[in-house]
Amino acid sequence: MRTPPPVVPPIKPMLAKAVAAIPPDAIYEPKWDGFRSICFRDGDDIVLGSRNERPLTRYFPELVEAARAELPERCVVDGEIVVTTATGLDFEALQQRLHPADSRVQMLAVKTRASFIAFDLLAVGDEDLMRQPFDLRRARLAEVLQRAGTRFHLTPATTDLDTARRWFAEFEGAGLDGIIAKPASLGYQPDKRVMFKVKHQRTADCVVAGYRPHKSGPDAVGSLLLGLYKADGSLASVGVIGAFPMATRRQLIDELQPLVTEFEQHPWNWAAQVAADPELARRYGGGSRWNAGRAKRRGEDRGKDLSFVPLRPERVVEVRYDYMEGERFRHTAQFNRWRPDREPGSCTFAQLERPARIDLQRIIPGLA
Repeated sequence: MRTPPPVVPPIKPMLAKAVAAIPPDAIYEPKWDGFRSICFRDGDDIVLGSRNERPLTRYFPELVEAARAELPERCVVDGEIVVTTATGLDFEALQQRLHPADSRVQMLAVKTRASFIAFDLLAVGDEDLMRQPFDLRRARLAEVLQRAGTRFHLTPATTDLDTARRWFAEFEGAGLDGIIAKPASLGYQPDKRVMFKVKHQRTADCVVAGYRPHKSGPDAVGSLLLGLYKADGSLASVGVIGAFPMATRRQLIDELQPLVTEFEQHPWNWAAQVAADPELARRYGGGSRWNAGRAKRRGEDRGKDLSFVPLRPERVVEVRYDYMEGERFRHTAQFNRWRPDREPGSCTFAQLERPARIDLQRIIPGLA
């Protein structure tokens, strides 16, 4: 009778806490921006776990197939699922892989193939490695991935602090968003913030162009919609901020009421855009609504949702952000301070720092 595997799903992944600077005396890895996943293989049985313990298996059939071909017969590998393009990581394309229709899942598995970036090994064969120090697990991971490389890749690692600092500066140009530092002696601790992460932090002055009511009701602000002006003078939607104390949320409702306007006088009259564009109408069901949940990402609504209150773009806020993806903040921005001294028209894309692009092949040869 076949013995049960030493580590079985579900397992919550080990986490990292944010620090201001890269700490010394650690093993350093690039911080990938994808879907965190623990891959369990026991013969032909493959499970792709997620951070919230909901399996991702059905959404990535190409990784299930690759796991059977590239991983040991029995193992548990921690890593990140990513989708890449010629210019770097594409989180938007990755997000679209989570689709309820099996036919679309199968189509996207061919059109936007995913890769698995491995950075820890929890078990191999009948051996549980979770109590072993990370430097040992890392060495074993490098061994077991020697025959991988089509879909499963080993993340780079270094113990040299200067190299980690260089990676932090350079790899952002391929869509990576920082550095992970792991003590060499660290055992695997599920759901514990015992690693360290250093992410890029920048500020930008944005126009507040609308707000969404809080889920508790219309007397509190849920999130503020942010805009930046393009060179042609149009106002682009770049993201949201939403982390406010409840007292501030209620105060903002009163402060923003004098700026409330009609959609017809607002640069984001998206209902009219949908009604005028047959392709948008087909995708989003006509001019009366948008599917606000379709493009949600880590708490941020990436879609154009009509359920917001339009404001005259006259108020400026300084926000903290880590990275731009196209014309939007990759993650939800954070409130920094109000800027009554800034003119809304000065809030342009020209103020943003853009990292120099680098090829992902420089980070992991063969990653595609």
